[in-house]
Amino acid sequence: MANARSVTPPPRNEAVLAYAPGSDERTALTKELQKQKSGAQEIPLMIHGAAIETKRQEKVVMPHAHRHVLARAHQAEVSHIQAAIDSNLKARRDWARLPWEERAAVFLKAAELLAGPFRSEMNAATMLGQSKTCHQAEIDAACELIDFFRFNAHFAERIYSEQPLSSPGMWNRSEARGLEGFVYAITPFNFTSIAVNLPAAPALMGCSVLWKPAATSLHACAVGLRVLEAAGLPPGVINMVSGDARQISQLALAHPDLAGIHFTGSTATFNHLWRQVGQNLDSYRSYPRLVGETGGKDFVFAHASAAVDELVVALLRGAFEYQGQKCSAASRAFIPKSLWPAVKEGLLSRVAELKVGDPTDFKNFMGAVIDQRAFERIKGYIDEAKQSPDAKILIGGGCDDREGYFIQPTIIEATNPHFKTMREEIFGPVLTIYVYPDADLAAAIELCDTSSPYALTGAIFARDRHVIHQLSQAFEHSAGNFYINDKPTGAVVGQQPFGGGRASGTNDKAGSIFNLLRWVSHRTVKENFQSITDYRYPYMQE
Repeated sequence: MANARSVTPPPRNEAVLAYAPGSDERTALTKELQKQKSGAQEIPLMIHGAAIETKRQEKVVMPHAHRHVLARAHQAEVSHIQAAIDSNLKARRDWARLPWEERAAVFLKAAELLAGPFRSEMNAATMLGQSKTCHQAEIDAACELIDFFRFNAHFAERIYSEQPLSSPGMWNRSEARGLEGFVYAITPFNFTSIAVNLPAAPALMGCSVLWKPAATSLHACAVGLRVLEAAGLPPGVINMVSGDARQISQLALAHPDLAGIHFTGSTATFNHLWRQVGQNLDSYRSYPRLVGETGGKDFVFAHASAAVDELVVALLRGAFEYQGQKCSAASRAFIPKSLWPAVKEGLLSRVAELKVGDPTDFKNFMGAVIDQRAFERIKGYIDEAKQSPDAKILIGGGCDDREGYFIQPTIIEATNPHFKTMREEIFGPVLTIYVYPDADLAAAIELCDTSSPYALTGAIFARDRHVIHQLSQAFEHSAGNFYINDKPTGAVVGQQPFGGGRASGTNDKAGSIFNLLRWVSHRTVKENFQSITDYRYPYMQE
């Protein structure tokens, strides 16, 4: 609107539906689950608004019933990848020239579509394709993604509203331009909201995006792109391709118009991408923006003054919700010896109650891990703990991949604080606990801070306010998202911007204004209103 100063609707966090027996949302979701399980669909490449089918397809299966094929994903060849990048560059020009309100309207419309007619479809796709319970799907694929769309539009408005001062006789302005070129979005399997937001956030700011979702999340990602298309996203702004990850990355990273990378995944992969960008630096039109959220070895540190029941529930939920396949999952805990008997008793009794199985059975707390490779990797850590003199499995340890990739919630007590499962990211339902002497608090703090290279999330439990202050200061750089008397998972858009430092990424805080700033390049415009006709300054006069 040329003759208005637009203000976005005040953003609000989407309410989480309960899916209680007999509720309308449960009835609708159950119907959609049956529909999606009834037959395999095709997931084509989406390039410039066209669905492209190729000669080669890969099966998309349900992790909890891996013989059941949900979809067949078409795999890109070199020509398809090049066509997608060409389409991005073509679409960017007109998309970036749109008034920001027109771009924001697409994502605000997408939020309403996802909150309404697409909600059950998206949640069912996430439950079946990523083995999430209805609650985990609801808070991720529906609510968090809706929040991203709404809050990002609000944050964009704030960025465009931030303007410089103007002295008398001039007018200074600032333009936040979308990046010149295309952004390469590489997205993970574990959160549908992250997978869709990684291409959506740069697109909102006027960028075009080449999107490569994880193969194991394609079922839900295809729904996400349909939501955006239904909301009016023009062809070519976001192109979705699947296929050989190395080949896609090689072509994207070698292109002179690469403007940025938006990534969530492993630290090793992000390091590889960064190195490749460095090697290609002389060939780029501009310096690519590198934004990555990577690994984590997230901690819970308890003090002797902690409330035991609160600590136990936080450990259980933090470690085992969504099978521990959260970047923020509680993976290691430091418990004082004085609390350990009560904490141990509480954990073992509650973990024994957890049901593991098909997430479409609403009695189950956990589903399956994502695929065979993850199953074997997690099982390897458990097998090593079974054989090591430095560790003892207190509960769980069962692994069964006959029907689905099921791993029982597992708690390991490590007598050696440097044991492998206390240091390395596992990304599965495995919690390792080290019991420290109460008198050795300082040493335990040092261990927690230095024994892992990551700094994504962390939580402390204490009731003594002096101790809370002490631990907060000690762990200042140990976690980008820090929790006091709460589990280290469950960041909410607009409330707890998410990201970490050290080996956990660039800490650009998804769900905040800071992330969106990475996808714009500012131009400062000065307009002079004075008539200056003499080159001489006053000091030069006789």
